[in-house]
Amino acid sequence: AVAGLCGGDFSDLREIKKQLLCVAERSRERGLQHSGKWASELAFALDPLPLSELPPPPALTEEDARDLDAYTLAKSYFDLKEYDRAAYFLRGCKSQKAYFLYMYSRYLSGEKRKDDETVDSLGPLEKGQVKNEALRELRVELSKKHKARELDGFGLYLYGVVLRKLDLVKEAIDVFVEATHVLPLHWGAWLELCNLITDKEMLKFLSLPDTWMKEFFLAHIYTELQLIEEALQKYQSLIDAGFSKSTYIMSQIAVAYHNIRDIDKALSIFNELRKQDPYRIENMDTFSNLLYVRSMKPELSYLAHNLCEIDKYRVETCCVIGNYYSLRSQHEKAALYFQRALKLNPRYLGAWTLMGHEYMEMKNTSAAIQAYRHAIEVNKRDYRAWYGLGQTYEILKMPFYCLYYYRRAHQLRPNDSRMLVALGECYEKLNQLVEAKKCYWRAYAVGDVEKMALVKLAKLHEQLNESEQAAQCYIKYIQDIYSCGEIVEHLEVSTAFRYLAQYYFKCKLWDEASACAQKCCAFNDTREEGKALLRQILQLRNQGETSSADIAAPFFLPASLSANNTPTRRVSPLNLSSVTP
Repeated sequence: AVAGLCGGDFSDLREIKKQLLCVAERSRERGLQHSGKWASELAFALDPLPLSELPPPPALTEEDARDLDAYTLAKSYFDLKEYDRAAYFLRGCKSQKAYFLYMYSRYLSGEKRKDDETVDSLGPLEKGQVKNEALRELRVELSKKHKARELDGFGLYLYGVVLRKLDLVKEAIDVFVEATHVLPLHWGAWLELCNLITDKEMLKFLSLPDTWMKEFFLAHIYTELQLIEEALQKYQSLIDAGFSKSTYIMSQIAVAYHNIRDIDKALSIFNELRKQDPYRIENMDTFSNLLYVRSMKPELSYLAHNLCEIDKYRVETCCVIGNYYSLRSQHEKAALYFQRALKLNPRYLGAWTLMGHEYMEMKNTSAAIQAYRHAIEVNKRDYRAWYGLGQTYEILKMPFYCLYYYRRAHQLRPNDSRMLVALGECYEKLNQLVEAKKCYWRAYAVGDVEKMALVKLAKLHEQLNESEQAAQCYIKYIQDIYSCGEIVEHLEVSTAFRYLAQYYFKCKLWDEASACAQKCCAFNDTREEGKALLRQILQLRNQGETSSADIAAPFFLPASLSANNTPTRRVSPLNLSSVTP
């Protein structure tokens, strides 16, 4: 058996490398390709071992020797994806390795049949419409072995997978935890646990083995649960411990930055990752999402062509091409590629969500709802799918539904201002203005991405005749916009100046009112009102109305916005000389 070093103990990297090489080999013998690959990639990031220290091949037992011929033959069929044939020749084998391959072949045979049927019916795919028929039998046989304590770490892993597929989540979690105790080095069991844990509370109650593998698991689950600060700390400590060359850790850090929308950091790490591992396809769909958000057409086009050359029948490749067409506003083509991705893997989360977005663009709300619901079935933690459902029901003018979905999205991303603004708008439609105000204020407090929360809050105060608070919000908004350094084309800037000009005018603060009115003249939609107000102020001043000092004006415009400092507009004036009337 392969034992793990104690938790967080990375002092003996040679021992860790030995363990990784050993478990990679054992995973491959059992047809567990992904776990084998994970261990190999991690081992590759550590220094090579001298010949004298290489781990010896695992010792064979009597039973292994007896089953060797059948195992060797069956494994060759298994590698060629002839699962039924492999299982047939492994009947009656007693050794752990051959028994695992026998059960795993039967499981994969059922999955393959299910996927083939699923692809044939890739319409609105209702859950439970197509089942893996082998699962029930496998569960009965594995549970007998489990009770008799005859399952090794790999057997427990397979038993857990069967339970999860049968939706017996609680039992599955217990079995996976047991699997991590029996065989701490098998990444597959840890990864399955990641997919079943829905919140931090659940994580607290798990009694996990105290091994260095637990650090990788915690970093991964923190990323999944959107606890990005903690995840990044964990990954940094793993890098410091000696895994600085690991492409797996690099990609995870990039994904973490993508999740907190630190786009520049994520992009630079992905670019570095592509330099180190140019033929890598995993996570490239996340990279393409970042390029999409930044509207980097040439880079996205290059990525799509590049992945197409490497392997065009990979889910990630289809998603990247889908994103490329979406950025070019060819939404039908984009949806087609996301569908192709789902034919390759119906449980691929990203493609369902992205397909939902495309159907939204095509105004096909029922198909969008269908796609988002699938995404949630695959992973209840996908906030984009909950948010997408909220938007869809908003289009359908069903605010109560909206509220439910936006709330779920907000629970998953408590510090994302977009969810809060969406929630606020919902409450506003339902006339729950106090709740709406709370949402907008919180959105501003957590750092408003779209700089819209304060305006919406100000308008609410306006509606409720709370003019002082409205003015305060507009001033904060203007300060925010101007402190960004560049004057964005914000339609609401003119609204803010117009309101403030009228507010100061009512308060008889002529200087401030005229400063704001002059600002209004810089915007097309408020120019006339600004000029009219300036004329009024001039008239009143000439009539000897003095600026009111007794009305305490709680706020003034920041000095940088005084009248002589009109911001230059970034948009060039229209050249009308060539236009003939």
